[in-house]
Amino acid sequence: MMLSVIIPTLNEANNIGQLVHDIKTYGGQDVVDVLVVDGGSSDQTIERAKQAGASVIVSPLPGRAYQMNYGARLTTGNVLYFVHADIKIHPDFVADITNSLTDGNEAGCYRFRFASSHPLLRLNSYGTRFPGLMSRGGDQTLFITRSLFDKLGGFRERYVVMEDFDIIARIRSIARFCIIPKDVIVSARKYEANSWLRVQIANLTAFSLFFMDVSPMRIARTYKRMLKNV
Repeated sequence: MMLSVIIPTLNEANNIGQLVHDIKTYGGQDVVDVLVVDGGSSDQTIERAKQAGASVIVSPLPGRAYQMNYGARLTTGNVLYFVHADIKIHPDFVADITNSLTDGNEAGCYRFRFASSHPLLRLNSYGTRFPGLMSRGGDQTLFITRSLFDKLGGFRERYVVMEDFDIIARIRSIARFCIIPKDVIVSARKYEANSWLRVQIANLTAFSLFFMDVSPMRIARTYKRMLKNV
């Protein structure tokens, strides 16, 4: 397996250095690319990513879906691993992805656990062990074979939010998708800036609009109105 790790960023100076360091430390020779695709950061994201040893490019257009597609085109691995900048990656990610592919899966993700002791966030984390689409999301990371990614046409760039749910739904319609029974650690900053209930209502609203096939721009505007610091 040749694994390319693609990290879309926007103002992630506080997180990107440690993430890149961990990927390179745990990944070894199986990781052929660690590519940070920046969406126009105004902080030290680019500098810290380079210092940690990542390759860095600036995306011609902002938006995670575009950034991840752009990065995929510029990497060389036969397996792509999309990782958000504010997670703590699992040390076994290379072996876990290799084993999942060997078992016949063409794509998959981890469960997650929040970097918080809040009891309700533990409940949210517990839900990620179940297969439902509402229990998924980009925070859990996503690996996918390049051949399947190309067959799907990558992320649909009209999805300025919910791009991860869209691609997982499309993956599941034609290929095997697995949930690795281990946790990545996810930032709780959205919940710290808002209340647990407020985030749950915003998430449910976004899901409802998504399943109703409402315009992604409308979903994004609605979500941002409901929450701070998103």
